[in-house]
Amino acid sequence: MSAPPSGGGAPIENRRQLIEYFISGNKPKARWRMGTEHEKFGFDKATMKPLPYEGKTGIRAMLEGMTRFGWEPVTEGNNPIALLRNGANITLEPGGQLELSGAMLETLHETSDENELHIREVKAVAGEMGAGFIGLGFAPQWKREDFDWMPKGRYKIMREYMPKKGKLGIDMMLRTCTVQTNLDYESEADMVKKFRVSLALQPLATALFANSPFKEGKDTGYKSYRSNIWTDTDPDRCGMLPFVFEDGFGFERYTDYMLNVPMYFVYRDGKYIDASGQDFKDFLKGKLAARPGELPTINDWADHVTTAFPEVRLKKYLEMRGADSGPLPMLSALPALWVGLLYDQGALDAAWDLVKGWSVADHDFLRRETPKTGLATKFKGRPLSELGREVVEIAHAGLRARKRLDAQGRDETIYLAPLDRAVASGHALADELLEKWKGEWKSEFAPLFRDYAY
Repeated sequence: MSAPPSGGGAPIENRRQLIEYFISGNKPKARWRMGTEHEKFGFDKATMKPLPYEGKTGIRAMLEGMTRFGWEPVTEGNNPIALLRNGANITLEPGGQLELSGAMLETLHETSDENELHIREVKAVAGEMGAGFIGLGFAPQWKREDFDWMPKGRYKIMREYMPKKGKLGIDMMLRTCTVQTNLDYESEADMVKKFRVSLALQPLATALFANSPFKEGKDTGYKSYRSNIWTDTDPDRCGMLPFVFEDGFGFERYTDYMLNVPMYFVYRDGKYIDASGQDFKDFLKGKLAARPGELPTINDWADHVTTAFPEVRLKKYLEMRGADSGPLPMLSALPALWVGLLYDQGALDAAWDLVKGWSVADHDFLRRETPKTGLATKFKGRPLSELGREVVEIAHAGLRARKRLDAQGRDETIYLAPLDRAVASGHALADELLEKWKGEWKSEFAPLFRDYAY
């Protein structure tokens, strides 16, 4: 989830300011950067249960321990709920999942270094506490009641509202982890093309990064149960956004979409005020029930934008949201895929040529089926792994064209290695886990935490 909001700011005087919020994200290519966010489950090695907030083996202790590395704490009330350092932040998901929202960096080599440093620091603190962390898309054996809710006002509001909209929203909050990538755009036209390509290919990313086949100790029948969770969370703010592929899509159309997403909260004086289900359009008129007579600020709009959860999300950048969390190499593979596809014009054009003829029914089919069958999904007469080969090869070409070399003279294509293996074999991490669980692990999960924890 997003870092704590700032609140305040000048009142919004007209609708154009809402559109200009997205326009202000335009950046020349020389200023394009990449940001990577990844979440992980913490667990007590002695009990094999998720970490509570309080206690010697708890999330508070984790956050306080991380300050030795120069992280500055952010508090809500008397509780540390985030950490800040050099343009990056560490935040908490509702069930205590620890998230790194990385700095906006120039190269994938820097992203890889950032990921590795973060995991080293987490392991150093967690190891002293008797805790471990693991990257999976969905908690493989824990139930809802095993989790401790984090002391964040935003999550209290969401916790009460979610069950009104879908059956699985609480599971999304407590029991899922993802890896995401944030990428820049140069203009409205550039944003539109990147949005369309990345949204069309998001189900392929779900298949490539599928790493959540278990729920409460059983095979779910899904390769990415995390991805399935989002189909019954909240239809008002999730999904594939078919209007993105319609003529005329741009910043204004996305603004219209966000104005029709019901609100969660208003942030004032360090507190979250419940506005769940209320209408931002009423806020613009000074008629919001939660703050009668008050007009929103641009910071309120920025906060509201973070409360939509489509497969690709527009802020002042584009956020790719389709992948399960996973082992360290996968945390760099995701930005490698999307940077390769979207940051070189030749690669972007080639990717668009692959998807531009797809119909709304095609998008819906892929979104529905890939969580179940992953790279084995049959699409247009062939397994999705074959499309994956083409897409990953385009990403290779895009990264080669960037010519960003590390100290050993290697370009950024080295970070695509896990995806090369996946498309060659037709198997993602979920397939590997299922094979081991049904075989050598004898339906036990202790080996999963032993072998796949960071």
